[in-house]
Amino acid sequence: MLRFTTILLALCLLPSWTTPSTGPALKLGLLKYKGGGDWYANPTSLKNLAQFCNANLGTNFDSDYGTVDVGSAELFNYPFVHMTGHGNVVFSDLEALNLRMYLMGGGFLHIDDNYGMDRYVRPALKKVFPELELVELPFEHEIYHEKFKFPNGLPKIHEHDGLAPRGYGLIWEGRLVCFYSYECDLGDGWEDIEVHKDPEEVRQKALQMGANLVQYVFTQ
Repeated sequence: MLRFTTILLALCLLPSWTTPSTGPALKLGLLKYKGGGDWYANPTSLKNLAQFCNANLGTNFDSDYGTVDVGSAELFNYPFVHMTGHGNVVFSDLEALNLRMYLMGGGFLHIDDNYGMDRYVRPALKKVFPELELVELPFEHEIYHEKFKFPNGLPKIHEHDGLAPRGYGLIWEGRLVCFYSYECDLGDGWEDIEVHKDPEEVRQKALQMGANLVQYVFTQ
């Protein structure tokens, strides 16, 4: 946990919250979980998000993201962790406690429902924070108004059930510690263009919203 705290402190002391060009690059993290859900669903997503943030936000992310188990001490090495999938999510008691301590200690989790994850991820999060409820964030929330402006909230990337995209959050002591994108599929929009063949305009919106998440984490 000391290394994680040191990373965050160093970022806070740097102008424009960027890492120094001569220093070690940070990595985005991909959360690996049990239960049978395909946590590995979008293998090119975080690589492209890191490169987009480096080009547009001045960050210095290593495009080779890290995969980290939810119950591992290595979780604390990643200030921003992404979680996705289509199916079941199961946290053991120890895994839930580890994720809770990570989020309470300054970490951030982005969960992106890749379709079919919703009914599993909600009880899993309840195990992590039994005292908190997922709340829908208003369109005025800062997360939609970082470098890229989304006055109507999350962009719609893939149709799924044709419902409007919705952004939920877990708020611990006034701080947004987890953002859950539902009926949106940001991660699919971050993938290599040949994977889903999304129009470039749609793909750019997905990457811009992802960059907003990253910027929010490193400026709060």
